[in-house]
Amino acid sequence: MSTDEVLAGVGPRLRQLRKEREVTLTSLSETTGISVSTLSRLESGLRKPSLELLLPIAQAHGVALDDLVGVPPVRDPRVRSEPICRYGRTHWPLTRQPGGLQAFKVLEPQQERVVELRTHEGYEWLYVLSGKLRLVLGDHDIVLTAGEAAEFDTRVPHWFGSTGEGPAEFLSLFGPQGERMHVRARPKRRPGDE
Repeated sequence: MSTDEVLAGVGPRLRQLRKEREVTLTSLSETTGISVSTLSRLESGLRKPSLELLLPIAQAHGVALDDLVGVPPVRDPRVRSEPICRYGRTHWPLTRQPGGLQAFKVLEPQQERVVELRTHEGYEWLYVLSGKLRLVLGDHDIVLTAGEAAEFDTRVPHWFGSTGEGPAEFLSLFGPQGERMHVRARPKRRPGDE
């Protein structure tokens, strides 16, 4: 709703409120110190509402200023993304733009699946939030646990899934070929380092 639309609704709202409370322009003028002609022009939309005029009217009627202005309600701030179910997994997209780096939160159910190695262009980074995630990458067969991460070139034959010991929840970041994750960490201080 634009500012002009909000302001255009103030006059009719003032008139309706005054009539609901059975208050005359004269008595409202006496209570607020605003002239009858100014109140009339506000209600008819011939006078632009200002804070100096609206505050005493709101106090006289015992309502919040927002009620006079008709502030639109704040919409629900939660971002709702539709989950995607693929290969028995549930993916929640965390990025909205197509192409480039893609982020997903993934829930891997507890299920035994046949390991089918795949290759494709790109680079993947996995971070396990809970449970255990099995990663088969080339000749490596690794179990990642909560707090562990792995990154790899997806042109290397790979597969990841349940260990069969329960569900796993993890983050997956996938980027086009050559777009790697950049992790910066402060090196540990060794004894004798100044």
